[in-house]
Amino acid sequence: MTRTPSPLAPSRRDLEPAAVGTLGSPAPAPDDVEPRRGTLATYGELPRLAGKAFLPIAFLARLPFSMITIGTLLLVSTTTGSLALGGLASAAAAVGTALGGPTQGTLADRIGQRTVLLVVVPLNVLAVLGLVQAASAGAPSAVILGTAALVGAFAPQVGPLARVRWIAMTQHRPRTLLAAMGYESTADEIGFVLGPALVGILASVWSPQAAMLFAAGVCAVFGLAFALHPTATPGAPKPSPQASAAAGQDAHGSFAGLLRKVLVPVLGMLAMGMLFGSTQTAVTSFMRDAGSESQAGLVYAVLGFGSAITALAVVALPARFGARSRWVAFASGLTVAAVLTFVAGGSGSLGTLIGALALLGLFVGPVMVTIFTVGGDLSPTSRSGAAMTMLASANVVGVAIGASVGGQVAEGVGTAAAFALPAVAAVLLVVTGLSLRSRPAPVDAPAPSGAPGVR
Repeated sequence: MTRTPSPLAPSRRDLEPAAVGTLGSPAPAPDDVEPRRGTLATYGELPRLAGKAFLPIAFLARLPFSMITIGTLLLVSTTTGSLALGGLASAAAAVGTALGGPTQGTLADRIGQRTVLLVVVPLNVLAVLGLVQAASAGAPSAVILGTAALVGAFAPQVGPLARVRWIAMTQHRPRTLLAAMGYESTADEIGFVLGPALVGILASVWSPQAAMLFAAGVCAVFGLAFALHPTATPGAPKPSPQASAAAGQDAHGSFAGLLRKVLVPVLGMLAMGMLFGSTQTAVTSFMRDAGSESQAGLVYAVLGFGSAITALAVVALPARFGARSRWVAFASGLTVAAVLTFVAGGSGSLGTLIGALALLGLFVGPVMVTIFTVGGDLSPTSRSGAAMTMLASANVVGVAIGASVGGQVAEGVGTAAAFALPAVAAVLLVVTGLSLRSRPAPVDAPAPSGAPGVR
């Protein structure tokens, strides 16, 4: 289912010696880290830091992102009468997102989130309007696909950029950062359940055009509100010479250099996307065989609800349970659950499959939170936006790969075989977690304590 450095946070490398910054055994905590709080009290810090309006604004601003893929598919396939063209348009939107996401993040690192979002949000609205017009008017396929790609490219990266803001606001508050990452993963999961459901309802009651116009309207209102919220920064501070030397880069570094730093979490997010895409395709095939293909989304949503619950619980884990250990442990549990889902998919029992998906979802949330946390820890402060959008784009690419391969396996071999792919993706998650270094070298110079929150 997602960080612009700011004056709120000149650096964050020393922010999480125990819970976040340490990928294996935790290092001794400095004197200025946050006091130990209960789980509910830790989550209570979030609205205090960001302001009460930030949580609903950021949630609603990300909702259109979850409506794009299914909305584009329904719009194009309905207006043109071609399911194949609809699928290609949906894929074009995904490719646009994969390319546009890191671009938005990189620009946000350089000139600030607010400037980027104030440009991207109107462009996204115009692109959606253009797609609705092109599809409804029977435009050439190339025009429809190109417009769909622009819709994806200009989709505001609210989830990744919100995570950037939390990193800036939680200096020396490792548990609060974990809570923020847990909340963001939960918001993503709920959004990716609610968004497609809204598209289905609006398309059924009115039309696919109405669903896409609704998404554009929500983007215009809440996307701009997200851009103008005080947590958005006007620009990224230039790293100190010491921080740049420690990171082995210039003021903002190269894309390839950043990719090397966050390669492991990027690969992990790619594998997670493959699990999502292949599971969704296998569930759709299962429900088609049962004669209830229209209910596939509801069955798949079981995974999302389980993930949303456990993502919130990560903050309650002890600090000594480091990020690398969490990654490997929960990815191993995910592998076992994926194998059980494979067995359930071959049983033909819908109840058994729902139970297996619920179990699978319980392990998804903690892995997602951990991957984003590790990605933030490994990236320099000045490149947080690029790193987070890179992770989100890897997930999008993984979903496309998993859905494509899963569809071919389901059609060519059978539904039961398609359920084997999520298990393969889960094994890849374990492997990437094991390859993570237990104690990465700092990429930023330490900063003074007591970074203020935004109210």
